[in-house]
Amino acid sequence: MKDVVILGAGLTGLTTAHHLKKKGLDFCILDKGDRAGGVINSVTENGFTYEEGPNSGVIANVDVLRLFDDIKEDCELEVANENVKRRYILKNGKWQALPSGLKSAVTTPLFTLRDKFRILGEPFRKPGTNPNETLADLVKRRLGRSFLDYAIDPFILGVYSGDPNRLVTRFALPKLYSLEQKYGSFIGGTIKKGSEPKTEEEKKVTRGVFSTKGGLSSLINALINKIGKENILTGISDLTVKPLENYYLVSYTDRSGISRQLETGKVISTIGAHQLNHVLPFIDPSQLSKITNLYYARVIEIILGFNTWKGISLDGFGGLVPFKENRDILGALFMSSLFENRAPKDGALFSIFMGGVRRPELCDLNDKEVELIIQKEISSMMNLDQFNPDLFRIIRHHWAIPQYEADTEDRLKAVSELEEKYPGLILGGNLRNGIGMADRIYQAGLLADAVN
Repeated sequence: MKDVVILGAGLTGLTTAHHLKKKGLDFCILDKGDRAGGVINSVTENGFTYEEGPNSGVIANVDVLRLFDDIKEDCELEVANENVKRRYILKNGKWQALPSGLKSAVTTPLFTLRDKFRILGEPFRKPGTNPNETLADLVKRRLGRSFLDYAIDPFILGVYSGDPNRLVTRFALPKLYSLEQKYGSFIGGTIKKGSEPKTEEEKKVTRGVFSTKGGLSSLINALINKIGKENILTGISDLTVKPLENYYLVSYTDRSGISRQLETGKVISTIGAHQLNHVLPFIDPSQLSKITNLYYARVIEIILGFNTWKGISLDGFGGLVPFKENRDILGALFMSSLFENRAPKDGALFSIFMGGVRRPELCDLNDKEVELIIQKEISSMMNLDQFNPDLFRIIRHHWAIPQYEADTEDRLKAVSELEEKYPGLILGGNLRNGIGMADRIYQAGLLADAVN
């Protein structure tokens, strides 16, 4: 008998368990993977340290700061250096710095002269009235087409690997939506929000990009130490949940092939929407389908390392490639320019992405075909005379990033209805509340608070 059973040992599940441990509750985490951490996994190889999952997070809320304060004895927060402020966008085959101030906004070749003038009127435009307006429609309405093509579109490719014509703003970028709805405009809202009083803790929410010393696996290891390895069961299969009169029966097969059962009053799911059909067979498929039909972008990540770098200067966060440029990669993160000890002293480490919502066919290419594309694109974009990487790894993410599209409202409603119908069943994970690391950490607090 357990007070709580958590399904999924990714960042959300582990952080939720950390909160439950502080409450003194008896819990257990179940995960089908061979190790805890979900997609987060840092690898050190031949002088390079790279991530097989998320490459970084953002200090976007106080929950991130509180978590790192809790685990500071086992894990050191590493904030990206000043290079993170410089971000590049590809236009006509050349990298252009994304404007960071008024002067650069006026002189940048990324946006048309007409749209540069249009932005002066942005604070005076009326807020939209369609709650399900797509991000593309919102940006065209307030800023203009060139801002969509060469600012928002590449940003969405970098975050969601998605399509701004399909993403609904109030779900995919709720803070941006709030700026218009609450304050009337993006520019005016940013100014007004920045002048609102903040607590001392809120002032530390810098929105800086973070990792941890030695890679994000140290965050996972620190959480495991806090939770206790004995409370985490990995390598399980045949996981199902069944509601009985006053509790839930959780059945699974452990890694040694033995069938086991747990009784619990609370089940917290943090697993992907696509896994719920098998785990929750007692729910009407027609109702559950409103959750499980969530579309996930497929993405290929390529890790590229050079012991000696002879291409362009890597003095930024990375470069994003707008869909309009018709290239075969979504962008490249300059990981060795952001965090310490990710590559040899004179070398470079990149995380490069392909596929996404609008180019899913690229995810069906074999490794050799992927390698040829990377050789062509990186040699061209990075001014490399010879393509001889010292590290080349291909990582395929079949369920990479959920897309918060027009069906999101129905999905969230279905979640609420199921939680009301089955008291003690709590549905979390990236099917709601955002996709970033800060979002996952924030949601973990909500999930733990839902356990009365």
